[in-house]
This record gives sequence, C-alpha cells and structure tokens, in this order.
Amino acid sequence: MFSSAFPWSRKKQVAPALDDGLFITGEKVVLREKRIEDAAADFAWRTDEEMAKLDATRPLNMSYSDFLRYVKEEIDLPNPRSKRLAIDTTDGKHIGNFMYYDIDLRRGEAELGIMIGDREYWGKGYGTDTIKAVQDYIFTNTPLMRVYLHTLEWNERARRSFTKAGLREVKTVRRSGMNFVRMEALRQEWETRKAEAALKPADAPDRGAGSNYKASEARGT
Repeated sequence: MFSSAFPWSRKKQVAPALDDGLFITGEKVVLREKRIEDAAADFAWRTDEEMAKLDATRPLNMSYSDFLRYVKEEIDLPNPRSKRLAIDTTDGKHIGNFMYYDIDLRRGEAELGIMIGDREYWGKGYGTDTIKAVQDYIFTNTPLMRVYLHTLEWNERARRSFTKAGLREVKTVRRSGMNFVRMEALRQEWETRKAEAALKPADAPDRGAGSNYKASEARGT
C-alpha cells in the first residue's frame, strides 16, 4: 500500500527509472506510464474511506480540480527518486496503481507500494501478478538487490497475496499506533526461484514462485 497520500522520497539517490513508454507485462496485468485520463479513477480511489483504511491513511481532502492540477504536474515533472505506474488488465482496463520509491542505491533497495482500486478485481490474483512482474523487471533491469513493503498486520488478504508473489515476512513494525508487517524479496532468492521454475516440468503445479515478464516499449514489442 502507499505509505501516504503522495509519498515523496527524501533520499538523494536517483532511481534507476523505467524508460519512457515502457510496459511491464505479467500474466494478468500490464503496468504502464501514468496518463491524465487516469485522474478520475485515481481521485475516486484516493477519497474512498475503505481504501484509505487499507492504506493506513486518511481519505484525500482535496478538490478534484486541485487534484487534477497535481496529476498534470506529476506527469510533466516526474520525481526522479520514485516511479509511479498504472495497473491495467491485459484488455486495457485501469484497475489500480503501483509505485516503487525511497530508492537507496548504496544499500541496493527500494520500497514497493500497490493499490488495486477497482473492487471487482480484489481477491483474483491481480495484486500478486503485479508484484511478481515488478520483481522480474527490477531484478533483471536495475542494480537493486532487495525490494520490500509494509502492510497492515490485520490485512491477511494482502499478506497472503504478497507471500504468494515471493515476498517473505521479516518483522512487525509499529508506526503511528498501528502494526505493520515488513515483507521483502532478495535478488538471490528471486534467482533461485527462477532457476527452480525453469527446471520444473511444464505440467507441474505453480506454487507462486516468480512470474514471467515482458518489458516492451509502447511503439512495439
């Protein structure tokens, strides 16, 4: 989940950014650059009380016109220390957002944030597939060695989803009077899972270890 309404990194390191127009494709989702057309859905999700509770924050208190100006500014002048992407289904429906931020190149790590905003797609594997595809991209195309996230301790559905995506629970963290579970994935563990998957017979059941990904530019494959 996003750690705040608009989480800006205070790190000085520059993120290994995705190329403009780049897609990250999983089995169920396509992650793409944000567009101004996403603003209406984003505003509805960010002002929703249930979404805010899952995100351990408050609903966004801002007019739509102000929010739209913010979105335009973010698209025109993106923060080089974080990357925010839209999550679409493979048939093009916008269902949520993803971010990786607080890039620390010295430590080789970044924090992940995900929100599936469209309730029709809850509990159907779209969040899991997103995290798998992003791990594949990051560990294949950036120097980062570890990705991590924080999810509310009581959010069992999210914890199961992230575990299925290959993250493991590390510890409980207390923040603002709430308990969060810190979960992470290491490059070495990801490489092991990929190697095991490559050796697995084609008809063997999938145990949630890794995902194929395809990174392609908008103009072609």
